[in-house]
Amino acid sequence: MPTTYKNPVYPYRRPPELDRADVRHCPVVIVGAGPTGLAAAIDLAQQGIDSVVLDDNNTVSVGSRAICFAKRTLEILDRLGCAQPMLDKGVTWQHGRVFFQEREIYDFDLLPEDGHRVPAFINLQQYYFEEYLVDRAGELAERIDLRWKHKVTSVDSQPDRTLVAVATEDGDYRLNCDYLLVADGANSKIRDMLHLESKGQVFQDHFLIADVIMKADFPTERWFWFDPPFHPNQSVLLHKQPDNVWRIDFQLGWDADPEEEKKEENIRPRVQAMLGEEVEFELEWASVYTFRCRMMDDFIHNRVVFMGDAAHQVSPFGARGANGAIQSTDNLAWKLARVLKGQAPEALLATYNTERQQGAKENILNSTRATDFITPKSRISRLFRDTTLELAEHYPFARRLVNSGRLSLPCRYDGSPLNGPGAEGFPRELRPGSPAKDAPIRLAGEDAWLLNRLGDRFVLLLDGRVGTAEAEALSADLEGLLDRQADLDLLLVGPTPHALTQLPRSVVIEDAEGLVGERYGLRAGAGYLIRPDQHVTARWAEVTAEAVGDAVDHALGAHLDTLRESRRDTNSNTPGGHHATA
Repeated sequence: MPTTYKNPVYPYRRPPELDRADVRHCPVVIVGAGPTGLAAAIDLAQQGIDSVVLDDNNTVSVGSRAICFAKRTLEILDRLGCAQPMLDKGVTWQHGRVFFQEREIYDFDLLPEDGHRVPAFINLQQYYFEEYLVDRAGELAERIDLRWKHKVTSVDSQPDRTLVAVATEDGDYRLNCDYLLVADGANSKIRDMLHLESKGQVFQDHFLIADVIMKADFPTERWFWFDPPFHPNQSVLLHKQPDNVWRIDFQLGWDADPEEEKKEENIRPRVQAMLGEEVEFELEWASVYTFRCRMMDDFIHNRVVFMGDAAHQVSPFGARGANGAIQSTDNLAWKLARVLKGQAPEALLATYNTERQQGAKENILNSTRATDFITPKSRISRLFRDTTLELAEHYPFARRLVNSGRLSLPCRYDGSPLNGPGAEGFPRELRPGSPAKDAPIRLAGEDAWLLNRLGDRFVLLLDGRVGTAEAEALSADLEGLLDRQADLDLLLVGPTPHALTQLPRSVVIEDAEGLVGERYGLRAGAGYLIRPDQHVTARWAEVTAEAVGDAVDHALGAHLDTLRESRRDTNSNTPGGHHATA
Protein backbone atom coordinates (compact mmCIF):
# COMPACT_ATOMS: atom_id res chain seq x y z
CA MET A 1 0.00 0.00 0.00
CA PRO A 2 1.46 3.41 -0.93
CA THR A 3 2.71 5.51 1.96
CA THR A 4 2.76 8.82 0.05
CA TYR A 5 -0.91 8.63 -0.89
CA LYS A 6 -4.05 7.79 1.06
CA ASN A 7 -6.86 6.38 -1.04
CA PRO A 8 -10.12 8.31 -0.67
CA VAL A 9 -13.21 6.32 0.28
CA TYR A 10 -16.24 7.50 -1.65
CA PRO A 11 -19.68 7.16 -0.08
CA TYR A 12 -22.20 4.53 -1.10
CA ARG A 13 -25.70 5.93 -1.71
CA ARG A 14 -28.94 3.96 -1.59
CA PRO A 15 -30.33 3.91 -5.15
CA PRO A 16 -33.72 5.61 -5.60
CA GLU A 17 -34.76 2.79 -7.96
CA LEU A 18 -35.33 0.55 -4.93
CA ASP A 19 -38.33 2.73 -4.03
CA ARG A 20 -40.08 2.59 -7.41
CA ALA A 21 -41.96 -0.24 -9.08
CA ASP A 22 -41.02 0.49 -12.69
CA VAL A 23 -37.65 0.18 -14.37
CA ARG A 24 -35.98 3.55 -14.80
CA HIS A 25 -34.82 4.51 -18.31
CA CYS A 26 -31.46 6.26 -18.78
CA PRO A 27 -29.85 7.53 -21.98
CA VAL A 28 -26.45 6.10 -21.00
CA VAL A 29 -25.18 3.72 -18.32
CA ILE A 30 -21.42 3.39 -17.86
CA VAL A 31 -19.85 0.41 -16.11
CA GLY A 32 -16.53 1.28 -14.49
CA ALA A 33 -15.47 4.49 -12.72
CA GLY A 34 -11.84 4.28 -13.75
CA PRO A 35 -10.15 6.73 -16.15
CA THR A 36 -12.05 5.52 -19.22
CA GLY A 37 -15.53 5.47 -17.74
CA LEU A 38 -15.16 8.79 -15.96
CA ALA A 39 -13.69 10.54 -19.01
CA ALA A 40 -16.62 9.29 -21.10
CA ALA A 41 -19.14 10.51 -18.53
CA ILE A 42 -17.51 13.96 -18.31
CA ASP A 43 -17.32 14.31 -22.10
CA LEU A 44 -20.97 13.35 -22.51
CA ALA A 45 -22.02 15.72 -19.72
CA GLN A 46 -20.25 18.64 -21.40
CA GLN A 47 -22.24 17.85 -24.55
CA GLY A 48 -25.58 17.71 -22.74
CA ILE A 49 -26.00 13.96 -22.14
CA ASP A 50 -26.84 12.45 -18.73
CA SER A 51 -25.27 9.20 -17.56
CA VAL A 52 -25.28 6.81 -14.62
CA VAL A 53 -21.82 5.49 -13.73
CA LEU A 54 -21.65 2.20 -11.81
CA ASP A 55 -18.57 0.90 -9.98
CA ASP A 56 -18.34 -2.09 -7.67
CA ASN A 57 -15.57 -0.42 -5.64
CA ASN A 58 -15.49 2.81 -3.64
CA THR A 59 -12.03 4.24 -4.24
CA VAL A 60 -9.47 4.98 -6.93
CA SER A 61 -6.78 2.57 -8.09
CA VAL A 62 -4.39 1.09 -5.54
CA GLY A 63 -0.81 1.56 -6.71
CA SER A 64 0.60 3.90 -9.34
CA ARG A 65 -0.35 1.75 -12.39
CA ALA A 66 -0.45 3.95 -15.52
CA ILE A 67 1.85 6.93 -14.98
CA CYS A 68 2.77 8.42 -18.39
CA PHE A 69 0.26 10.82 -19.92
CA ALA A 70 0.99 12.06 -23.42
CA LYS A 71 0.45 15.48 -24.94
CA ARG A 72 -2.68 14.53 -26.90
CA THR A 73 -4.24 12.97 -23.79
CA LEU A 74 -3.54 16.14 -21.81
CA GLU A 75 -5.13 18.22 -24.57
CA ILE A 76 -8.26 16.06 -24.42
CA LEU A 77 -8.34 16.32 -20.63
CA ASP A 78 -7.90 20.08 -20.89
CA ARG A 79 -11.07 20.17 -22.99
CA LEU A 80 -12.75 18.12 -20.25
CA GLY A 81 -11.70 20.60 -17.57
CA CYS A 82 -9.36 18.39 -15.57
CA ALA A 83 -5.87 18.81 -17.05
CA GLN A 84 -4.70 21.70 -14.88
CA PRO A 85 -4.46 19.75 -11.58
CA MET A 86 -2.57 17.04 -13.49
CA LEU A 87 -0.13 19.61 -14.88
CA ASP A 88 0.26 21.16 -11.43
CA LYS A 89 0.98 17.85 -9.70
CA GLY A 90 2.66 15.84 -12.46
CA VAL A 91 6.34 15.61 -13.33
CA THR A 92 6.89 17.19 -16.75
CA TRP A 93 9.39 15.58 -19.11
CA GLN A 94 10.22 15.38 -22.79
CA HIS A 95 13.80 14.11 -22.78
CA GLY A 96 14.96 10.49 -22.73
CA ARG A 97 18.18 8.49 -22.73
CA VAL A 98 18.95 4.99 -23.98
CA PHE A 99 21.76 2.87 -22.51
CA PHE A 100 23.38 -0.34 -23.69
CA GLN A 101 25.34 -2.25 -21.08
CA GLU A 102 27.46 0.34 -19.21
CA ARG A 103 27.21 3.31 -21.62
CA GLU A 104 24.71 5.83 -22.97
CA ILE A 105 24.23 5.36 -26.73
CA TYR A 106 21.91 8.30 -27.53
CA ASP A 107 19.27 10.69 -26.20
CA PHE A 108 16.07 12.17 -27.67
CA ASP A 109 13.67 15.12 -27.33
CA LEU A 110 9.95 14.46 -27.80
CA LEU A 111 8.83 18.08 -28.27
CA PRO A 112 11.61 20.24 -29.66
CA GLU A 113 9.30 23.14 -30.68
CA ASP A 114 7.77 25.82 -28.43
CA GLY A 115 4.26 27.24 -28.54
CA HIS A 116 2.16 24.46 -26.97
CA ARG A 117 0.03 24.76 -23.84
CA VAL A 118 0.78 21.25 -22.56
CA PRO A 119 4.10 19.36 -22.51
CA ALA A 120 5.10 16.23 -24.42
CA PHE A 121 4.52 14.04 -21.34
CA ILE A 122 3.85 14.19 -17.66
CA ASN A 123 4.33 11.42 -15.13
CA LEU A 124 1.55 11.13 -12.57
CA GLN A 125 0.34 8.18 -10.55
CA GLN A 126 -3.00 6.84 -11.79
CA TYR A 127 -4.66 7.31 -8.41
CA TYR A 128 -4.18 11.09 -8.67
CA PHE A 129 -5.53 11.06 -12.22
CA GLU A 130 -8.64 9.16 -11.15
CA GLU A 131 -9.15 11.44 -8.15
CA TYR A 132 -9.10 14.52 -10.37
CA LEU A 133 -11.62 12.88 -12.72
CA VAL A 134 -13.91 12.10 -9.77
CA ASP A 135 -13.63 15.74 -8.67
CA ARG A 136 -14.55 16.94 -12.15
CA ALA A 137 -17.47 14.51 -12.33
CA GLY A 138 -18.66 15.99 -9.03
CA GLU A 139 -18.72 19.44 -10.62
CA LEU A 140 -21.02 17.98 -13.29
CA ALA A 141 -23.23 16.09 -10.81
CA GLU A 142 -26.41 17.40 -12.43
CA ARG A 143 -25.60 15.19 -15.41
CA ILE A 144 -23.36 12.48 -13.91
CA ASP A 145 -24.91 10.10 -11.37
CA LEU A 146 -21.78 8.42 -9.97
CA ARG A 147 -22.61 5.35 -7.88
CA TRP A 148 -20.03 3.53 -5.77
CA LYS A 149 -20.46 -0.10 -4.56
CA HIS A 150 -23.03 -0.83 -7.30
CA LYS A 151 -22.19 -4.12 -9.01
CA VAL A 152 -23.63 -5.11 -12.39
CA THR A 153 -24.82 -8.72 -12.17
CA SER A 154 -26.50 -9.24 -15.54
CA VAL A 155 -26.87 -7.58 -18.94
CA ASP A 156 -29.73 -8.13 -21.38
CA SER A 157 -28.42 -6.80 -24.70
CA GLN A 158 -31.07 -6.10 -27.36
CA PRO A 159 -30.79 -4.36 -30.75
CA ASP A 160 -32.72 -1.31 -29.51
CA ARG A 161 -31.85 -1.11 -25.80
CA THR A 162 -30.00 -2.76 -22.91
CA LEU A 163 -31.34 -3.85 -19.53
CA VAL A 164 -28.85 -3.91 -16.65
CA ALA A 165 -29.32 -5.60 -13.26
CA VAL A 166 -27.38 -4.08 -10.35
CA ALA A 167 -26.69 -5.40 -6.84
CA THR A 168 -26.15 -3.19 -3.79
CA GLU A 169 -26.01 -3.70 -0.04
CA ASP A 170 -29.63 -2.48 0.16
CA GLY A 171 -30.96 -4.73 -2.59
CA ASP A 172 -31.05 -5.20 -6.34
CA TYR A 173 -32.48 -2.95 -9.04
CA ARG A 174 -32.58 -2.64 -12.82
CA LEU A 175 -31.87 0.12 -15.31
CA ASN A 176 -32.99 0.32 -18.92
CA CYS A 177 -30.68 2.35 -21.17
CA ASP A 178 -30.30 3.42 -24.77
CA TYR A 179 -26.57 2.66 -24.64
CA LEU A 180 -24.38 0.75 -22.21
CA LEU A 181 -20.72 1.81 -22.20
CA VAL A 182 -18.38 -0.82 -20.78
CA ALA A 183 -15.12 0.32 -19.16
CA ASP A 184 -14.57 -2.43 -16.59
CA GLY A 185 -10.99 -3.25 -17.51
CA ALA A 186 -8.90 -5.85 -19.29
CA ASN A 187 -10.66 -8.73 -17.52
CA SER A 188 -14.09 -7.33 -18.35
CA LYS A 189 -16.90 -9.17 -16.60
CA ILE A 190 -19.45 -7.63 -18.97
CA ARG A 191 -17.53 -8.93 -21.97
CA ASP A 192 -17.52 -12.40 -20.38
CA MET A 193 -21.25 -12.18 -19.59
CA LEU A 194 -21.98 -11.57 -23.27
CA HIS A 195 -19.63 -14.39 -24.32
CA LEU A 196 -17.47 -11.99 -26.34
CA GLU A 197 -13.73 -12.36 -26.82
CA SER A 198 -10.65 -10.17 -26.75
CA LYS A 199 -8.13 -11.92 -28.97
CA GLY A 200 -4.38 -11.53 -29.19
CA GLN A 201 -1.03 -12.56 -27.83
CA VAL A 202 0.52 -13.15 -24.41
CA PHE A 203 4.29 -12.59 -24.49
CA GLN A 204 6.39 -15.02 -22.52
CA ASP A 205 8.12 -12.68 -20.12
CA HIS A 206 7.53 -11.13 -16.72
CA PHE A 207 8.28 -7.60 -15.60
CA LEU A 208 8.50 -6.21 -12.09
CA ILE A 209 7.24 -2.72 -11.27
CA ALA A 210 8.97 -1.32 -8.20
CA ASP A 211 7.92 2.13 -7.01
CA VAL A 212 10.55 3.42 -4.57
CA ILE A 213 10.70 6.59 -2.49
CA MET A 214 14.10 8.24 -2.62
CA LYS A 215 15.91 11.51 -3.09
CA ALA A 216 18.10 11.02 -6.12
CA ASP A 217 20.19 13.00 -8.57
CA PHE A 218 18.61 11.39 -11.62
CA PRO A 219 17.19 14.08 -13.93
CA THR A 220 13.50 14.17 -14.83
CA GLU A 221 13.93 12.02 -17.91
CA ARG A 222 13.03 8.57 -19.24
CA TRP A 223 16.04 6.27 -18.89
CA PHE A 224 16.04 2.84 -20.51
CA TRP A 225 18.83 0.26 -20.18
CA PHE A 226 19.43 -2.77 -22.39
CA ASP A 227 21.58 -5.42 -20.67
CA PRO A 228 22.91 -3.16 -17.89
CA PRO A 229 25.71 -4.41 -15.61
CA PHE A 230 23.42 -4.21 -12.56
CA HIS A 231 20.77 -6.43 -14.23
CA PRO A 232 22.60 -8.41 -16.93
CA ASN A 233 20.85 -9.90 -19.98
CA GLN A 234 17.63 -8.05 -19.14
CA SER A 235 16.21 -4.52 -19.48
CA VAL A 236 15.36 -1.78 -16.99
CA LEU A 237 13.27 1.41 -17.21
CA LEU A 238 13.42 4.39 -14.84
CA HIS A 239 10.85 7.21 -14.51
CA LYS A 240 10.29 9.91 -11.89
CA GLN A 241 6.84 10.46 -10.36
CA PRO A 242 5.59 13.10 -7.92
CA ASP A 243 6.28 12.82 -4.17
CA ASN A 244 9.88 11.63 -4.74
CA VAL A 245 8.57 8.32 -6.03
CA TRP A 246 10.54 6.61 -8.82
CA ARG A 247 9.14 3.92 -11.09
CA ILE A 248 11.59 1.14 -11.94
CA ASP A 249 10.63 -1.67 -14.33
CA PHE A 250 12.83 -4.79 -14.24
CA GLN A 251 12.59 -7.47 -16.92
CA LEU A 252 12.55 -10.82 -15.09
CA GLY A 253 12.21 -13.53 -17.73
CA TRP A 254 9.46 -16.06 -18.29
CA ASP A 255 10.67 -18.50 -15.62
CA ALA A 256 10.36 -15.98 -12.79
CA ASP A 257 7.82 -16.71 -10.05
CA PRO A 258 5.56 -13.60 -9.84
CA GLU A 259 4.64 -14.14 -6.19
CA GLU A 260 8.25 -14.56 -5.11
CA GLU A 261 9.41 -11.57 -7.15
CA LYS A 262 6.86 -9.27 -5.44
CA LYS A 263 8.38 -9.94 -1.99
CA GLU A 264 10.39 -7.03 -0.62
CA GLU A 265 13.33 -9.24 0.32
CA ASN A 266 13.71 -10.11 -3.38
CA ILE A 267 13.01 -6.64 -4.76
CA ARG A 268 15.41 -4.76 -2.51
CA PRO A 269 18.67 -6.37 -3.80
CA ARG A 270 17.69 -5.58 -7.41
CA VAL A 271 17.04 -1.92 -6.63
CA GLN A 272 20.14 -1.61 -4.47
CA ALA A 273 22.33 -3.03 -7.23
CA MET A 274 20.95 -0.43 -9.62
CA LEU A 275 21.18 2.60 -7.32
CA GLY A 276 24.34 1.72 -5.41
CA GLU A 277 24.84 0.55 -1.84
CA GLU A 278 24.96 4.10 -0.45
CA VAL A 279 21.48 5.11 -1.69
CA GLU A 280 18.64 4.77 0.82
CA PHE A 281 15.11 4.09 -0.40
CA GLU A 282 11.73 2.80 0.71
CA LEU A 283 9.57 0.42 -1.30
CA GLU A 284 6.25 2.13 -2.07
CA TRP A 285 4.42 -0.41 -4.24
CA ALA A 286 5.25 -3.42 -6.38
CA SER A 287 3.55 -5.52 -9.02
CA VAL A 288 4.53 -8.19 -11.56
CA TYR A 289 2.93 -8.16 -14.97
CA THR A 290 3.03 -10.03 -18.28
CA PHE A 291 2.86 -8.35 -21.68
CA ARG A 292 -0.50 -8.78 -23.38
CA CYS A 293 -1.62 -7.36 -26.70
CA ARG A 294 -5.22 -8.15 -27.61
CA MET A 295 -8.45 -6.57 -28.82
CA MET A 296 -12.05 -7.34 -29.62
CA ASP A 297 -13.06 -7.90 -33.25
CA ASP A 298 -15.88 -5.38 -32.80
CA PHE A 299 -16.15 -2.80 -30.01
CA ILE A 300 -19.94 -2.57 -30.44
CA HIS A 301 -22.44 -5.35 -29.67
CA ASN A 302 -26.03 -4.23 -30.28
CA ARG A 303 -26.09 -1.10 -28.08
CA VAL A 304 -23.27 -2.18 -25.78
CA VAL A 305 -20.06 -0.26 -26.51
CA PHE A 306 -16.69 -1.38 -25.14
CA MET A 307 -13.96 1.14 -24.29
CA GLY A 308 -10.42 1.18 -22.91
CA ASP A 309 -8.81 -2.06 -21.72
CA ALA A 310 -12.16 -3.85 -22.00
CA ALA A 311 -11.92 -3.32 -25.79
CA HIS A 312 -8.16 -3.36 -26.38
CA GLN A 313 -5.09 -4.05 -24.25
CA VAL A 314 -1.40 -3.38 -24.89
CA SER A 315 1.83 -3.89 -22.97
CA PRO A 316 2.94 -0.94 -20.80
CA PHE A 317 6.09 0.08 -22.69
CA GLY A 318 5.21 3.03 -24.90
CA ALA A 319 2.49 4.40 -22.60
CA ARG A 320 -0.26 3.39 -25.02
CA GLY A 321 -2.83 1.87 -22.64
CA ALA A 322 -4.36 4.80 -20.76
CA ASN A 323 -3.51 7.24 -23.56
CA GLY A 324 -5.23 5.06 -26.15
CA ALA A 325 -8.24 4.67 -23.86
CA ILE A 326 -8.71 8.44 -23.50
CA GLN A 327 -8.48 8.84 -27.28
CA SER A 328 -11.27 6.25 -27.55
CA THR A 329 -13.63 8.14 -25.25
CA ASP A 330 -12.75 11.35 -27.12
CA ASN A 331 -13.79 9.63 -30.36
CA LEU A 332 -17.00 8.12 -28.99
CA ALA A 333 -18.60 10.84 -26.88
CA TRP A 334 -19.35 13.45 -29.53
CA LYS A 335 -20.83 10.82 -31.85
CA LEU A 336 -23.02 9.27 -29.17
CA ALA A 337 -24.21 12.71 -28.03
CA ARG A 338 -25.37 13.63 -31.52
CA VAL A 339 -27.07 10.28 -32.10
CA LEU A 340 -28.98 10.65 -28.82
CA LYS A 341 -29.98 14.21 -29.71
CA GLY A 342 -31.25 13.11 -33.12
CA GLN A 343 -28.62 15.18 -34.92
CA ALA A 344 -26.96 12.16 -36.58
CA PRO A 345 -28.01 8.66 -37.66
CA GLU A 346 -27.23 5.69 -35.43
CA ALA A 347 -24.82 4.54 -38.15
CA LEU A 348 -22.42 7.30 -37.03
CA LEU A 349 -21.53 5.13 -34.02
CA ALA A 350 -20.13 2.46 -36.34
CA THR A 351 -17.32 4.90 -37.15
CA TYR A 352 -16.21 4.70 -33.49
CA ASN A 353 -15.48 1.06 -34.21
CA THR A 354 -13.84 1.90 -37.57
CA GLU A 355 -11.59 4.66 -36.28
CA ARG A 356 -10.68 3.17 -32.92
CA GLN A 357 -10.00 -0.28 -34.37
CA GLN A 358 -7.39 1.56 -36.43
CA GLY A 359 -6.04 3.22 -33.29
CA ALA A 360 -5.96 -0.05 -31.36
CA LYS A 361 -4.18 -1.86 -34.19
CA GLU A 362 -1.56 0.90 -34.35
CA ASN A 363 -0.99 0.63 -30.60
CA ILE A 364 -0.79 -3.16 -30.68
CA LEU A 365 1.61 -3.11 -33.63
CA ASN A 366 3.92 -0.65 -31.89
CA SER A 367 3.62 -2.47 -28.58
CA THR A 368 4.36 -5.84 -30.19
CA ARG A 369 7.40 -4.50 -32.01
CA ALA A 370 8.70 -2.95 -28.79
CA THR A 371 8.20 -6.22 -26.94
CA ASP A 372 10.01 -8.20 -29.62
CA PHE A 373 12.96 -5.76 -29.51
CA ILE A 374 13.13 -5.55 -25.72
CA THR A 375 12.74 -9.30 -25.18
CA PRO A 376 14.39 -11.14 -28.10
CA LYS A 377 13.47 -14.82 -28.07
CA SER A 378 16.13 -16.24 -30.38
CA ARG A 379 19.87 -15.95 -30.92
CA ILE A 380 19.35 -14.19 -34.27
CA SER A 381 16.90 -11.63 -32.91
CA ARG A 382 19.23 -10.97 -29.96
CA LEU A 383 22.15 -10.47 -32.36
CA PHE A 384 20.07 -8.06 -34.47
CA ARG A 385 19.06 -6.06 -31.40
CA ASP A 386 22.56 -5.80 -29.94
CA THR A 387 24.10 -4.89 -33.31
CA THR A 388 21.45 -2.18 -33.78
CA LEU A 389 22.28 -0.76 -30.35
CA GLU A 390 26.00 -0.76 -31.14
CA LEU A 391 25.38 1.12 -34.39
CA ALA A 392 22.97 3.58 -32.73
CA GLU A 393 25.77 4.97 -30.60
CA HIS A 394 27.46 6.37 -33.70
CA TYR A 395 24.89 6.45 -36.54
CA PRO A 396 21.56 8.32 -36.38
CA PHE A 397 19.90 5.99 -38.93
CA ALA A 398 20.19 3.08 -36.49
CA ARG A 399 18.43 5.00 -33.71
CA ARG A 400 15.19 4.77 -35.66
CA LEU A 401 15.46 0.99 -35.36
CA VAL A 402 15.91 0.98 -31.59
CA ASN A 403 12.63 0.25 -29.85
CA SER A 404 12.41 0.70 -26.10
CA GLY A 405 8.70 1.45 -26.50
CA ARG A 406 7.52 3.81 -29.24
CA LEU A 407 5.91 6.46 -27.06
CA SER A 408 2.23 7.23 -27.51
CA LEU A 409 1.30 9.44 -30.44
CA PRO A 410 -2.20 10.55 -31.48
CA CYS A 411 -3.91 8.44 -34.09
CA ARG A 412 -4.59 10.02 -37.50
CA TYR A 413 -7.79 8.60 -38.95
CA ASP A 414 -6.56 8.30 -42.52
CA GLY A 415 -9.26 6.79 -44.71
CA SER A 416 -12.03 7.49 -42.19
CA PRO A 417 -15.53 7.50 -43.75
CA LEU A 418 -16.05 10.86 -42.01
CA ASN A 419 -13.16 12.65 -43.73
CA GLY A 420 -14.03 15.37 -46.21
CA PRO A 421 -11.93 17.23 -48.78
CA GLY A 422 -8.23 17.55 -48.04
CA ALA A 423 -6.99 20.32 -50.33
CA GLU A 424 -3.36 20.19 -51.38
CA GLY A 425 -0.83 22.80 -50.39
CA PHE A 426 -1.42 22.43 -46.65
CA PRO A 427 0.77 20.69 -44.05
CA ARG A 428 0.54 16.90 -44.37
CA GLU A 429 0.41 16.45 -40.61
CA LEU A 430 -2.91 18.36 -40.55
CA ARG A 431 -4.62 16.34 -43.27
CA PRO A 432 -8.23 15.21 -42.62
CA GLY A 433 -8.37 12.71 -39.77
CA SER A 434 -5.49 14.39 -37.89
CA PRO A 435 -5.77 16.03 -34.47
CA ALA A 436 -5.58 19.82 -34.58
CA LYS A 437 -2.35 21.46 -33.42
CA ASP A 438 -2.18 24.01 -30.65
CA ALA A 439 -0.67 27.49 -30.95
CA PRO A 440 -0.62 30.67 -28.84
CA ILE A 441 -3.26 33.27 -29.75
CA ARG A 442 -4.63 36.56 -28.46
CA LEU A 443 -8.35 36.69 -27.69
CA ALA A 444 -9.99 39.99 -26.71
CA GLY A 445 -6.56 41.33 -25.81
CA GLU A 446 -5.66 38.38 -23.56
CA ASP A 447 -3.20 35.55 -24.11
CA ALA A 448 -4.95 32.29 -24.95
CA TRP A 449 -4.51 28.95 -26.76
CA LEU A 450 -6.03 27.80 -30.02
CA LEU A 451 -7.12 24.35 -28.82
CA ASN A 452 -9.13 25.93 -26.02
CA ARG A 453 -11.35 27.43 -28.76
CA LEU A 454 -11.87 24.05 -30.46
CA GLY A 455 -13.88 21.04 -29.36
CA ASP A 456 -17.35 20.00 -28.14
CA ARG A 457 -18.86 21.29 -31.43
CA PHE A 458 -17.85 21.78 -35.05
CA VAL A 459 -15.61 24.79 -35.66
CA LEU A 460 -14.75 26.42 -38.97
CA LEU A 461 -11.26 27.87 -38.58
CA LEU A 462 -11.19 30.55 -41.27
CA ASP A 463 -8.41 32.89 -42.28
CA GLY A 464 -10.43 36.10 -42.36
CA ARG A 465 -7.61 38.35 -43.53
CA VAL A 466 -9.39 39.12 -46.81
CA GLY A 467 -10.47 42.27 -48.58
CA THR A 468 -13.74 44.04 -47.79
CA ALA A 469 -15.56 42.93 -50.95
CA GLU A 470 -14.48 39.34 -50.51
CA ALA A 471 -15.48 39.44 -46.83
CA GLU A 472 -18.98 40.72 -47.69
CA ALA A 473 -19.51 37.99 -50.29
CA LEU A 474 -18.21 35.29 -47.93
CA SER A 475 -20.33 36.62 -45.07
CA ALA A 476 -23.50 36.47 -47.14
CA ASP A 477 -22.59 32.92 -48.16
CA LEU A 478 -21.93 31.70 -44.60
CA GLU A 479 -24.80 33.44 -42.81
CA GLY A 480 -27.47 30.99 -43.93
CA LEU A 481 -25.27 27.99 -43.06
CA LEU A 482 -24.66 29.24 -39.52
CA ASP A 483 -28.37 29.90 -39.07
CA ARG A 484 -29.20 26.33 -40.15
CA GLN A 485 -26.32 24.56 -38.43
CA ALA A 486 -26.47 25.39 -34.71
CA ASP A 487 -23.63 22.92 -34.01
CA LEU A 488 -21.13 25.02 -35.99
CA ASP A 489 -19.05 27.94 -34.70
CA LEU A 490 -16.80 30.29 -36.66
CA LEU A 491 -13.26 31.05 -35.52
CA LEU A 492 -11.71 33.86 -37.54
CA VAL A 493 -7.98 34.48 -37.77
CA GLY A 494 -7.79 38.26 -37.90
CA PRO A 495 -7.60 41.12 -38.46
CA THR A 496 -10.94 40.54 -40.14
CA PRO A 497 -13.33 42.87 -42.01
CA HIS A 498 -16.49 43.92 -40.18
CA ALA A 499 -18.81 41.84 -42.38
CA LEU A 500 -17.38 38.55 -41.11
CA THR A 501 -17.26 39.54 -37.46
CA GLN A 502 -21.03 40.16 -37.48
CA LEU A 503 -21.82 36.55 -38.32
CA PRO A 504 -23.53 34.53 -35.57
CA ARG A 505 -21.21 32.61 -33.21
CA SER A 506 -18.10 34.16 -34.74
CA VAL A 507 -14.98 34.87 -32.67
CA VAL A 508 -11.90 36.71 -33.88
CA ILE A 509 -8.48 35.58 -32.71
CA GLU A 510 -5.09 37.19 -33.26
CA ASP A 511 -2.28 34.95 -34.46
CA ALA A 512 -0.05 36.17 -31.65
CA GLU A 513 3.25 34.66 -32.79
CA GLY A 514 2.35 33.69 -36.35
CA LEU A 515 2.27 30.01 -35.38
CA VAL A 516 -1.38 29.42 -36.33
CA GLY A 517 -0.68 30.49 -39.89
CA GLU A 518 2.61 28.61 -39.97
CA ARG A 519 1.33 25.31 -38.52
CA TYR A 520 -1.90 25.30 -40.53
CA GLY A 521 -0.47 26.74 -43.73
CA LEU A 522 -3.18 29.41 -43.73
CA ARG A 523 -3.71 32.08 -46.34
CA ALA A 524 -6.56 34.55 -46.92
CA GLY A 525 -9.91 32.78 -47.37
CA ALA A 526 -8.58 29.30 -46.53
CA GLY A 527 -10.13 27.23 -43.78
CA TYR A 528 -10.30 24.02 -41.77
CA LEU A 529 -13.39 22.26 -40.42
CA ILE A 530 -12.61 20.79 -36.99
CA ARG A 531 -14.74 18.01 -35.46
CA PRO A 532 -16.00 18.15 -31.86
CA ASP A 533 -13.07 15.91 -30.86
CA GLN A 534 -10.59 18.46 -32.27
CA HIS A 535 -9.75 16.33 -35.32
CA VAL A 536 -9.56 17.91 -38.76
CA THR A 537 -12.38 16.64 -40.97
CA ALA A 538 -11.91 18.85 -44.08
CA ARG A 539 -9.93 21.82 -45.38
CA TRP A 540 -10.14 24.19 -48.34
CA ALA A 541 -7.96 26.75 -50.07
CA GLU A 542 -11.16 28.79 -50.54
CA VAL A 543 -14.07 28.29 -48.18
CA THR A 544 -17.67 28.18 -49.41
CA ALA A 545 -20.80 27.63 -47.31
CA GLU A 546 -21.94 24.76 -49.54
CA ALA A 547 -18.64 22.89 -49.10
CA VAL A 548 -18.63 23.43 -45.34
CA GLY A 549 -22.25 22.35 -44.98
CA ASP A 550 -21.61 19.20 -46.99
CA ALA A 551 -18.54 18.41 -44.87
CA VAL A 552 -20.50 18.83 -41.60
CA ASP A 553 -23.25 16.52 -42.90
CA HIS A 554 -20.61 14.04 -44.05
CA ALA A 555 -18.86 14.10 -40.65
CA LEU A 556 -22.23 13.47 -38.99
CA GLY A 557 -22.68 10.33 -41.07
CA ALA A 558 -25.47 11.47 -43.38
CA HIS A 559 -24.06 9.12 -46.04
CA LEU A 560 -23.83 6.06 -43.80
CA ASP A 561 -27.31 4.55 -44.26
CA THR A 562 -25.82 1.56 -46.05
CA LEU A 563 -23.45 0.92 -43.17
CA ARG A 564 -26.34 1.24 -40.71
CA GLU A 565 -28.43 -1.32 -42.59
CA SER A 566 -25.43 -3.67 -42.66
CA ARG A 567 -25.10 -3.42 -38.89
CA ARG A 568 -28.83 -4.06 -38.44
CA ASP A 569 -28.58 -7.17 -40.61
CA THR A 570 -25.68 -8.42 -38.50
CA ASN A 571 -27.53 -7.81 -35.23
CA SER A 572 -30.66 -9.53 -36.54
CA ASN A 573 -28.70 -12.78 -36.70
CA THR A 574 -28.88 -12.91 -32.90
CA PRO A 575 -32.57 -13.72 -32.15
CA GLY A 576 -33.90 -11.88 -29.12
CA GLY A 577 -30.62 -10.15 -28.39
CA HIS A 578 -28.21 -11.51 -25.79
CA HIS A 579 -28.90 -12.09 -22.10
CA ALA A 580 -26.20 -12.87 -19.61
CA THR A 581 -25.74 -13.00 -15.84
CA ALA A 582 -22.77 -13.02 -13.54
